[in-house]
Amino acid sequence: MTRARAEYMEWAKHRPAPEIDLAGSNLLACLLEDLPGAREAVDLSGAGPDGYAPLVEVISNRYGVAPECVATAGGCSGANFLSCAALVDSGDEVLVESPNYDPLPAAARMLGGQVTTFPRRFEQGYRIEPEEVASALTSRTRMIIVSNPHNPSGVLASEEEIAALQRLAELAGVHVLFDEVYLETVAGPAIVPAATRSPWFISTNSLTKAYGLSPLRCGWVLASPEVAERVRRARDIVDVAGPTPADRIAVVAFQHIDHLRERARLLIEANSRLLTAFLASQSRLESVPSRATIAFPRLSDGADASRLVKRLFDNYSVAVVPGSFFDSPAHFRISFGGATEHVAKGLEAMGRCLERRPSRRPS
Repeated sequence: MTRARAEYMEWAKHRPAPEIDLAGSNLLACLLEDLPGAREAVDLSGAGPDGYAPLVEVISNRYGVAPECVATAGGCSGANFLSCAALVDSGDEVLVESPNYDPLPAAARMLGGQVTTFPRRFEQGYRIEPEEVASALTSRTRMIIVSNPHNPSGVLASEEEIAALQRLAELAGVHVLFDEVYLETVAGPAIVPAATRSPWFISTNSLTKAYGLSPLRCGWVLASPEVAERVRRARDIVDVAGPTPADRIAVVAFQHIDHLRERARLLIEANSRLLTAFLASQSRLESVPSRATIAFPRLSDGADASRLVKRLFDNYSVAVVPGSFFDSPAHFRISFGGATEHVAKGLEAMGRCLERRPSRRPS
């Protein structure tokens, strides 16, 4: 039996700690002082049979769905796993975008799913091409998994791409799981979750990437009432319910979500300007414009970026994610949701590394 693994997550959890971390993808962590009422919310009572009911209520109100369409989970990763557990049986095919965030296919494999992929290509701006998805579907496909914005590139799917996926899903009777954990980092008017468009769509999200509240592990699934109920029953097997103090603080977060969104906006805007200017100044890098707090540049000469990643860490204690974790060795992923001064220092160090003589293209 092949043991299910998510190699990127193993690396992320056990890598050496850098002075400047442009690999970790969370927004700069909130302090209790950043969230009014958080200290008062710490209480051990109130859990219901399917989690903390006020948390389900604030999530349903925020996204304009019925409470029965909401299931809570341990972060977005937990939401993704429970969604797969609710719908994927051993031997089912699960179709996943490539490059991808590897805990997504790993979850399907752990449940006995047979993972196949469809490409999202740099040369096409990491668009979702409906023809590529359709040609990869078979009679055994039970789920399609995409991230929106795309992880690792940060590209936001267009209305046309999502509409095409909806037509495919409804015609084939296949659910589409949208990992939307970066969706609320996108500047501009709020974008509605995909799950509000079709009963064949499932949206997963959390308070981590856009709001700096990773320690709460507050994640959720938005889906049809039938799928959400299956997710809740899958959670009975995994961890039953979330910790009540964390769920209580999560409710406070939703009550102050506009305050947290403004905090995030100011941080992301400042950091995005730094990254845009940096990428424009680097002749050795090519990139597709990102709409999230991650970017996925590549070395323009096609060389393996792992040497650059190692040199950046060894010489400057700055971390980025090697593109090899996304089957894209010429690339590396930069996360820019952290402290602005760290992002600035990290990009400056990266510029110094890139000024060195380019590595030879592998033969």
